[in-house]
Amino acid sequence: MPVSLTKESDVDVLIIGAGPAGVMCANALANARVNVRIVDQRPGRMAAGQADGIQPRTIEVLQSYGLAERLLREANQMHTAAFYNPRADGGGIECTGHAPDVNAKTARYPFECTLHQGAIEAIFLDSMHSLGVDVERPVTPVSIKLSESEEELKDPQSHPVRIVLRHLEPVQGQSDTEIVHAKFVLGADGAHSWVRKNFGIAMEGEQTDYIWGVIDMIPETNFPDIRNRCAIHSDNGSCMIIPREGDKVRLYIQLTNRDVVDPATGRIDKNKMSSPHQLLEVARKSFHPYTMSTPPEIDWWTLYIIGQRVSASFSVHERVFIAGDACHTHSPKAGQGMNASMNDSHNLAWKLAYVLRGWADISILKTYEFERRKYARDLIDFDREFSALFSGKPRTKNNSDGVSHEQFLEAFQTFGAFTSGIGVHYASSAIVNTTHQSHASNLIIGERFLPHVFVRVADGRPYNVQDLLPSDARYKIVALRINALADALDKPESFLHRFARGAPSTVFDILAISSAKRADARCTDFPVLFRAHFSKMFVDDLDMYGRSGGGGYDYYGIDPRGAVVVVRPDGYVGMVAPLDRVQDITDYFESFLVSLK
Repeated sequence: MPVSLTKESDVDVLIIGAGPAGVMCANALANARVNVRIVDQRPGRMAAGQADGIQPRTIEVLQSYGLAERLLREANQMHTAAFYNPRADGGGIECTGHAPDVNAKTARYPFECTLHQGAIEAIFLDSMHSLGVDVERPVTPVSIKLSESEEELKDPQSHPVRIVLRHLEPVQGQSDTEIVHAKFVLGADGAHSWVRKNFGIAMEGEQTDYIWGVIDMIPETNFPDIRNRCAIHSDNGSCMIIPREGDKVRLYIQLTNRDVVDPATGRIDKNKMSSPHQLLEVARKSFHPYTMSTPPEIDWWTLYIIGQRVSASFSVHERVFIAGDACHTHSPKAGQGMNASMNDSHNLAWKLAYVLRGWADISILKTYEFERRKYARDLIDFDREFSALFSGKPRTKNNSDGVSHEQFLEAFQTFGAFTSGIGVHYASSAIVNTTHQSHASNLIIGERFLPHVFVRVADGRPYNVQDLLPSDARYKIVALRINALADALDKPESFLHRFARGAPSTVFDILAISSAKRADARCTDFPVLFRAHFSKMFVDDLDMYGRSGGGGYDYYGIDPRGAVVVVRPDGYVGMVAPLDRVQDITDYFESFLVSLK
């Protein structure tokens, strides 16, 4: 009987696509020690181009994985935005103002980072490699089938997804075909997602009439704000400048139909704009009276029409998921695409890890679509308004209905919390309980835990609290006013014991923040429960030099009687409770975690 050469394998999670959403998810799952594979049809890493902006919240997320240091070292930082509009005398453009590039008061990193997508992906690829996971290339999916068995779909340990992969460069003597049986699949395969199309998931929305070109280059120019983010409205169209790593800049250049559209098909015809030098000619008209020479080489360029769409669903039976551009597309000028993509995966990964470990009921996976699809719809609504303002004609003496500087600046600043990622808010669900919001009035339940400096009792060292909340797939329990709490937490019926796997620290990481003065506090003053390690005890006071720390209780709006803050593994506040309502925390976890008792 002949033996089949086709390889068959099992995996917990198969990720299709190694763009930002894919590598973020693979790295997060590898950190959680999940059996994960990631495949991509590209033969190698991306060398240039594509997305390039990292927003303040995404920097915080990278910091939670220990990856922000490299990003900050390699990337450019954008702190200032400049605005240019037509001169009243018709002599080109003039600067009409400057503003902070980030308008989010609680941002730990009050700036954007810019670095080409390939370098950002490399940060994740190198981290994954250190954890034993590499992208398998070039590999393309051929077919995918999901079991229709209700019993199999509800069993998180089953492998209901069958995927056939084709290895485009197989090892000599091995078949180019592999059958993979997966518990879960993530389609992170871009705007033309093969996964999404195979399951017939529709993209809802529309394509706009806005056409833009993009050029990455090292400019030679006398334009004074070339190293700031610039929004330029001119009588010849709009332009945006994004300063990049090294000496590079990115230009977004507004085009007209006659520049690039084939009138017969209505599609972009690159033959009409066949070189980046033609794009640069269009840009020069918008920059007048400033000049910009043609550089010796162009790093990367492309053309695109803005599409604003959200997929009808983000999952199929909570077994096959899509993330990133596979489920939402929009304009790149507000720097949201890569950020939205990576935060999709950041939201999903810990939930997959909990289900695969048997810690959480599979129903928790429904919250991925619930939380991220609402965000995507909000993103499209924002993008629709922002793109219209950016692409619209400027207000001038001859065009009183155009976009004024004041109108554009107001929108730029109003949307600051949203574009920075700082204002992302998840609505009430099994993992977001707002019952006791008043006990920590400024730590908004459903939003990320606010950064603030506290001082470690053991050695007086100041720490930003976000550095104490790593993305390690554990819930963080932050106790404020601690003495009355320890006994209630240590009872057999409390969540610490009902949902722990062995030691409570396997699932829960407890931080105790005392209101005592630094000079008076001793580790031995803390209840035994909070003394698991010296690194878990802090005071809300100034550091030794009076430079940082203190005022945290007031900043968070902590009730004078104290509070317990439950922080999800992705850094978002899941609930708050008064010290005498530990049972409410137990009830919260009981709604989605699997109890041992």
